Amino acid sequence: QVQLVESGGGLVQTGGSLRLSCAASGRTFSSYTMGWFRQAPGKEREFVALISWSGGTTAYADSLKGRFTISRDNAKNTVNLQMNSLKPEDTAVYYCAADSSRGWSTSRYAMDYWGKGTLVTVSS
Repeated sequence: QVQLVESGGGLVQTGGSLRLSCAASGRTFSSYTMGWFRQAPGKEREFVALISWSGGTTAYADSLKGRFTISRDNAKNTVNLQMNSLKPEDTAVYYCAADSSRGWSTSRYAMDYWGKGTLVTVSS
């Protein structure tokens, strides 16, 4: 069982940056593929970024490449999302998620555990 708690959301102006963090409980965190997803009002939850258990492999939504960076620290049981050059369309609730199968899928249905989310609002 893994519990995920996101932090770092808030209000930022267009072009600004935010760093989201996800703190995980459980001794098996280091073996899980971890991901970030987001959900804007009235839209479906969508993939943002994925990182392998070792941190050696990452994947991003095509529209976010070059602006967002996912990282993890297995010693601290954390996974982070650095978001730069933010745009109003990045406004959403951002969720941390874990795939206990150690698979490699960007689908939200592959995730077994979810945090409650943190709200990011980008003002124009």
